[in-house]
Amino acid sequence: MAQSRKAQSSGSSKRKQKSPSRAGSASESKARTEVKRRPGPEGGTRDRNRKERIKTLSDAALLLFLSRGLDIVTIDDITQTAGVAKGTFYRYFEDKEALVESLLAPVRSELLASLTQCGRALSAARNVDGLVEAYRTMGATLAGVVLTHAGTVRLYLHESRGPAVGARAKLVELATLISRHAVAITQKAHTHGLLRPIRPSVSALAVVGAVERLLYAVLSEEEIGNPLEIPDLLTTIILDGLRKTPGTGRDR
Repeated sequence: MAQSRKAQSSGSSKRKQKSPSRAGSASESKARTEVKRRPGPEGGTRDRNRKERIKTLSDAALLLFLSRGLDIVTIDDITQTAGVAKGTFYRYFEDKEALVESLLAPVRSELLASLTQCGRALSAARNVDGLVEAYRTMGATLAGVVLTHAGTVRLYLHESRGPAVGARAKLVELATLISRHAVAITQKAHTHGLLRPIRPSVSALAVVGAVERLLYAVLSEEEIGNPLEIPDLLTTIILDGLRKTPGTGRDR
């Protein structure tokens, strides 16, 4: 009986102990969390080093994504190109998907903010001048996004029409959001009878397709003239096709 109780006690004690591999894994996970939570004071040495390493990894990844495609590139490829150990990657990103999300986040934020602001302006527009100004302002803002985040915009244009799996899922999600916002702001432009009665889901998606093709041309350095003139030219082309003739109420 005593031996049986001793054996049970020993077995229970073993069950309570973590295996070395699981304990090590938990320790590594905790260390990664601590690094992400505590980069040091804003602007301090640790904070600067952290931002520099993230930029190094992000730049290397973007270069590889654009040259090889999102699916093919591995974390080993990224760390080798960045010249850092593989463990360094996991100090700042959980996986490849998290790195893509970090690249995409500022672009998504600025794009959706611009589309939302355009929607508000179109809701308030009571004449053609207001309509034109709303679209021109959005075009200028989008041009700024492209200039600031050219590589990420190229990645979006390359990958956003593929299957929504893995690291590409966030890019496809953004494409869906942009399309929904485009339809919504077109519906608002119809509110005051300033556009021809063309179904918003058709005209909006046609415009999105035209804009994305022009962006691709600009970023691929195709010969299309001065890129800075494109927002105004595109606004003119779109509105000349969609708006009603001023003062007549009739379609153009």
